Parts: sequence; structure tokens; C-alpha cells
Amino acid sequence: MEPVREYLLGTTRRHFFRQGALGLGSAALSSLLSSATSANSATALPSIGLPGVPHFAPKAKRAIYLFMAGAPSQMDMLDYKPTMHLWYDKDLPESVRKGQRLTTMTSEQTRFPIAPSKYNFQQYGQHGAWVSELLPFHGRMADDIAIVKSIYTEAINHDPAITYICTGNQLPGRASLGAWLSYGLGSMNENLPSFVVMTSSWTGPVEAQALYNRLWGSGFLASKHQGVALRSQGDPVLFLSNPPGIDASTRRRMLDSLGRLNHETLDQYGDPETAARITQYEMAFRMQSSVPDLVDLSNEPQHILDMYGPDVQKPGTFAASCLLARRMAERDVRFVQLFHRGWDQHKNIAVDLPNQCRDIDQPCWALIQDLKQRGMLDDTLVIWGGEFGRTIYCQGELTHENYGRDHHPRCFTVWLAGGGIKPGIVYGETDEFSYNVADCPVHIHDLNATILHCLGIDHRRLTYRSQGLDMRLTGVEEQHPVHAILV
Repeated sequence: MEPVREYLLGTTRRHFFRQGALGLGSAALSSLLSSATSANSATALPSIGLPGVPHFAPKAKRAIYLFMAGAPSQMDMLDYKPTMHLWYDKDLPESVRKGQRLTTMTSEQTRFPIAPSKYNFQQYGQHGAWVSELLPFHGRMADDIAIVKSIYTEAINHDPAITYICTGNQLPGRASLGAWLSYGLGSMNENLPSFVVMTSSWTGPVEAQALYNRLWGSGFLASKHQGVALRSQGDPVLFLSNPPGIDASTRRRMLDSLGRLNHETLDQYGDPETAARITQYEMAFRMQSSVPDLVDLSNEPQHILDMYGPDVQKPGTFAASCLLARRMAERDVRFVQLFHRGWDQHKNIAVDLPNQCRDIDQPCWALIQDLKQRGMLDDTLVIWGGEFGRTIYCQGELTHENYGRDHHPRCFTVWLAGGGIKPGIVYGETDEFSYNVADCPVHIHDLNATILHCLGIDHRRLTYRSQGLDMRLTGVEEQHPVHAILV
């Protein structure tokens, strides 16, 4: 017991309570990190994940998540409802709504008039997927993607809904999907983070729902697992450049001195966050050379630039971000999450939705084709979707030419492609009003379980002890990967 007594004598009150809260698991982790970081950190190797992870042979080794923040209108894009023109301006039947929760934005409406989609649909691919005229390039890749029309969630407002699908809980403080992947699988690249986030520009309404960094945060996991935000202006990563008067050799000497001090602190207290700080400083140093190379598109052939569309050379656009996502995938970044805002269309769908679709349609297609022609789609999982869907009934004034739609958590559409996913299929079905799931419901926890499965992870076994609980991304209830869309 003597070593324990000496350790406690050298520990501050703050560190004692922190270590007590973290428990023996953190003590074991800190000892592993201490030995791992005692070597020369300047020659660090890609970090390994947990022992025994992946749990089985993965189909994908990396993933790209194209997140449409604000909730795309599924019945105007990928969930065709041909009978709704017969219901124009008729009230949504109560037998369909069944007293389900409404937002405060439409709960006081005296009527809930049906707003059929004004857009034409056409069938594409071997399985006849219905795709809106707003997404002609999606039609061209119908045989490359699996469309899931029966996703649902309990959250009805943006912030809890997007927090829910990104972290597995509506309340802030949990680890995000990318952080879980970094924790479980580790990094494949010593010069770039395992988890990178981009927020692109958009051409829909200027006002858009805020995105908070908790959506790519590490929560209770070590901070080294959080996403690194890549910016389109200034330094691609904040504070990446050396300040005036500081060159690379000076920065290297400074980091070496700081590293020695941090290692002394790590040896004394065994705090995993100290180890995380050491690795983050070293990663930032290596990123000073790797990130400028990553964002330099000058070596991309013209035919590749043309494939992504006219916006690809405008920094910060969705097209430019998709091309960067492919370049990150080439460099074995484990998880890239690309947020595209402006999908919260409570009114003026006739103007706003076509603009948003133009932003994303061709770049999504180009990303899939680019990965495929490089032989990378087989081991890269791509996911597209938002946090919930939109209502079939109109919010505000209804005309044949324009309408608005409120939030709708009961059903919405996502698509997946690449590693582990059956291409060219349509899974699940909604009722004729695109209001309730009619067949093959898929909860957002099931969706996350499917993503983890493609990367070789049994979602039930990827846990972290925090606050006395074995936390996991998919919650405590029974959830299942959607095996019908898996190869």
C-alpha cells in the first residue's frame, strides 16, 4: 500500500477528486498513455484504438458524413407521394396525425392543409428509385446508394435533434460519433487528426440554425478524440501558423521544453488529459506542414475539378469541402463530417430548396464517383442526411407554387453508400402522407449502430465508464444495425 500512500501525498485535492471520479479504468489508461508518450513524441506513430477493436472484420475503414443541418424536406426530394395532389389544401386527417406532438410554430394553426410537392419525380436505377427533379445527379447515382426512407427520432427541435443524432443523447455532454470512432479505432495518420469537421457555405436563407462544437466534441472521452474544425478563411486550423518571429526550429525547441514539463506532470498525477495535451501539441506541429498540402488543390486535374462543379474552387463551398473530404480520405483521416446549413425551410420552399439542392447535388455525386474511380468507395462509408424531416402539411400561406413545412421527427430519409452498404436499394416506406413510418422503421440509434457495424464495431461493446454508467453512442435500449442494407 506504500506506493498508493506516496501517490496520494503528492496529489492535489483537485486531482484526487478528479481521479476518484474517473475510477480505476482511467488510472489504467493513464499508465498506458504515460508509457506510450515517454518516447520521442516528434516521431509519433498513428495511435491505436482499444484492444480487440474492431470487433470483426470491417467493410469500411473510414467514413464521410454529409450532414444537412436544418432538416431536408423528404417528400420534395426522395420520398415521392404521388397521391398528394388529390389532397391539395385538404386538412391532414387526425387519423394520420394521431395527436402527435407539434412544434409551437404550427400548433396554433387552425388548419393543417396538405401541401403536395410541386416538383416532378422520375425513377432511376435498376430498382426504380424515385428522385426529385431537384436532384438530377442523385438520379445518376441511384445504383450507387442505398436510400432509407424510414428513419425516425423523438426530438422535434433542431438543437436537441442534431445533438441526439450526433452524440446519441438530446442533452449536451456526450461524445460525438467521430470521437467514439477515434477512441475505439484510433488514428490511421500521424500527420492529420483522426476526426475533421467542415462547415460549408450555403445559398438558402441567410439565417440558419447555429451549430455548436459539442456536435463534434469528445464529451467524457479524452479531448484528443474531439473533431478538429477546418476553416475556409485564414489559417485552415486556428493558431496553426507560427506567430511573427517564430520559425519551425524555434517552435520545435519550445515544444520539446514544454513536453518535458508536461511529462513530469503526467508522471506525477497520471492525468490522461495531460497525455492528450502532449499528443495534441505534437499533432499541431505536424499539421503545420500536412494541412497546407491538404488544402492545396493546385495539383487536382481539371477533369476532377469539373466533376465537382463550378463552385469547387470557391473556398468554403460544399463542392470544395467534398473535394477536401476525398483528399482527407486518401490521407486516411478516419472520420470527416461536413455540415451544410440552411435546410430549415418553414416558408418559401420554391426558392430556398432549389438553391440548397444545387449546392449539394453535383458535389455529392462527384464525391461518390471520385471515390469509386480511385478504388476507395469499397472501404469508405458515405452517409447523407439531416436531423429530422418536414411535414406534409403547410406552415403559413399555401399556394400551388409555394409553401412551407414544419419540423417532423416521425419519418425522414437518409442515404448511405460505400463500404458495407448494398448499392442501388430503397429500404423502408412511409404512409401516403410521408407522416408515419409504414414499413421497416429505423431509429437514429439503429442508423448509428449501422455506421459502427460497417467500421467493424459492435455498438453494444463500444462503451466508456462515466458517472457510474457504461456509456455508449446508441443508448441503453436494444438497437440493431439495419442488416437488410448491409453486404
